[in-house]
Amino acid sequence: MIAVTADVVAQGAGGGIGWTDSVGMLLTRGGYVMIPLMLLSVVSIALIVERLIFWIAVNGKTSLRRLARLNQALRTGDSALVRGLMTDDGTPYGCVARRLVEEGANDAVALEVVEDQRGRLDRYLVTMSTIITAAPLLGILGTVLGIIQSFELLGGQSTLTDPTEVAGGIAAALLTTAFGLIVALVTLFPYMSFRGQSNRAMGRLEALVAAAQEGQRRQTGDTS
Repeated sequence: MIAVTADVVAQGAGGGIGWTDSVGMLLTRGGYVMIPLMLLSVVSIALIVERLIFWIAVNGKTSLRRLARLNQALRTGDSALVRGLMTDDGTPYGCVARRLVEEGANDAVALEVVEDQRGRLDRYLVTMSTIITAAPLLGILGTVLGIIQSFELLGGQSTLTDPTEVAGGIAAALLTTAFGLIVALVTLFPYMSFRGQSNRAMGRLEALVAAAQEGQRRQTGDTS
């Protein structure tokens, strides 16, 4: 497997072939299972980039500073300041604060507005989790199919003239398992990071709700 991969890389780097030829060689040596694995790798990278952009916007320093001011304004019941801070704020924090000010901060509204944002926070996590599970299984499937073909080659010859044909077939088959594991690992670490970001964001949304309810109690004079 390592020899096969190194051979592909070496030919791509020093043999004068382009990256498209290298991809073609991987598809040829890994079999048809490499096609869905490559599609999964492209989808995984696209989702990771999209989520990175989203979380940088949501949990960046500027957004967290605005969130701290929102919490303070909601806690003191300063609706005018809250509306000013929410201007052009499309983050989940701004959306929740806007609805809390407009519709009130009772428990029913608070539960609804927080749950409405959960989908934005957890977007694509199920897809990434599926990729983490499916990629190694597809890799193993490709390896099993490759080994079956290699043994068919071995059993179909009365005299084996070139043992390297079988060894090379098995090594090429193992390429799919290696590629599947790489796709899963590349997806796993960002997935865990995004899951943690989502949990922290949910905690901040609950803090916003608590601040809005405290401000509402101060405005109505209810100290109970």
